[in-house]
Amino acid sequence: MSTLSLPREIKVDPGSIHQLGKAVLANGGTKPLIIIDSFLAQAPLNLHEKIRSILHHDQLECTFFSDYTGEPTVDHVQDALNLLDQCSADCIVAVGGGSAIDISKAVSFFGWNPEIKWNDIPIQSRLNRMPLIAVPTTAGTGSEATRVMVITDTQAEVKMNPGHDHLIPDVAILDPELTISLPKHFTVFTGLDALTHAIEAYVSNRSTTMTDLYALEAIRMIGKSLPKVYNDGSDLKERQEMILAGCYAGIAFSNSSTNLAHAAGRPLGTRFHIPHGLSVALLLPFVMQFGLETSDDLYADIAVALGADASEDRNKLAQSAVKIVKDYNEQFGIWEAARNYIKNMDDLNKAIPLLVEDALSGNGINTNRKVPSYGDIEKVYTSLSEKLAETTVGT
Repeated sequence: MSTLSLPREIKVDPGSIHQLGKAVLANGGTKPLIIIDSFLAQAPLNLHEKIRSILHHDQLECTFFSDYTGEPTVDHVQDALNLLDQCSADCIVAVGGGSAIDISKAVSFFGWNPEIKWNDIPIQSRLNRMPLIAVPTTAGTGSEATRVMVITDTQAEVKMNPGHDHLIPDVAILDPELTISLPKHFTVFTGLDALTHAIEAYVSNRSTTMTDLYALEAIRMIGKSLPKVYNDGSDLKERQEMILAGCYAGIAFSNSSTNLAHAAGRPLGTRFHIPHGLSVALLLPFVMQFGLETSDDLYADIAVALGADASEDRNKLAQSAVKIVKDYNEQFGIWEAARNYIKNMDDLNKAIPLLVEDALSGNGINTNRKVPSYGDIEKVYTSLSEKLAETTVGT
């Protein structure tokens, strides 16, 4: 049986942030806690002041939490929960990238269920949580439409990603104007994260007709729009295409799954403190090469969605999909960016056995058409190491 879970309401339009107050009220909120990325709540952006004004127009008071940096951790979640107790908020609003949204998912749940453990979230038949509204300011994580949250356990140095359909936000507000200020490198990191979501959802052994629809459309939109916003970040039309594509990709993988690029990318990102989108972009072409053995026809579809000539031989198209993604990494400076985090290649090579073990223990292994062995994953990391060894440190 095929099912599809997604936000109850998705608002897409320039200026749709102005609908935030009405969305809070429609979901029973009167005093929202706004979890917002710290740089958005500082000069020159001062997005928190704009949000405060929008909510004041609907006679709503709010409290802001922005005391976190980097990818979300259990400590960030606890700090936000402490503030929640102090301000007695009754609704959670996430404003920012995947970190803000993932922290918000956790706070909306643990705010009402402090006794439940992280590992027990997926086995609950129903999750009662606070109303949750997501306002992404990046176009890539898709977290505004997904059933998962990625939170790092800082003591164990492990990225947890518990999932449940009831973690999907009630409302997603997709305002492309909020992505205009995103720096070029993060535009690319998040855009390639969305592309990885969509590609992995399409080749997953849990894909369905419905997830394929969202995945292929996301791939098509990203292939068309990401190079344009890379060259001109002020192009509002293409920014809207990208933020919608990121949401589509989120819907696709949330209902299907990611697989090896994410399973291997999580430990790589954790060990070398690499932004998530960059870590999966680094591994995607090598994972795709591994997947050709069992999914060449699917990769041929992906190549066509990325702009390849549909009349070409299907086997050549499948290979073209890998080449197109490798070319993106060249065009967007992905290899050079990685060398800013992995400066000593010996560190990466020595870490490969541990990275493989971590990848094998995480989600995304069994959803590959061919379940990868230790040696298969080792080859993916080794291929990355060989590529990076040829690359100079970026700027």
